[in-house]
Amino acid sequence: MRTAIYPGSFDPVTLGHLDILERACERFDRVVIAVMENNAKTGLFTPEERADQIRHVIGHLSNAEVMIGSGLTVEFARSLGATTIIRGLRAVTDFEYELQQAAINMTLAPEVETVFFMAKPKYSFLSSSAAKTVAYYGGDLSPFVPDYVAEKLKEKYGGSL
Repeated sequence: MRTAIYPGSFDPVTLGHLDILERACERFDRVVIAVMENNAKTGLFTPEERADQIRHVIGHLSNAEVMIGSGLTVEFARSLGATTIIRGLRAVTDFEYELQQAAINMTLAPEVETVFFMAKPKYSFLSSSAAKTVAYYGGDLSPFVPDYVAEKLKEKYGGSL
């Protein structure tokens, strides 16, 4: 069984994240969406809230599951028997950062390969930060996040979207 992990903070999960996940699920037998805890960041949602949001929007993907991870991504991948790390790329700035991370991961775990998925043009501008900003100011979230996630953003910010 070919297992891949798709790590990230997913704070919150966006339509761009879901697009990459769906495409990864077509190519791997099992894809674990790894909500990674990062002590250096304070998220809007807890890791548990993020995992819950993802579980609510991936029901149509029979080979996808959600887990909360911590520590080094390659060590989490190894613990799951994953041989591939999925990463999405939107722009050149993403590529520079992701290339460095892939090189580090390759040094630490040569048996774990990083595979990059290019964002579809309609999602190339999309980020969790942008979705949070739009939500904060009460904007239309439909181009950014699934409806369930939009409701959770609305609850978090205490307003009506």
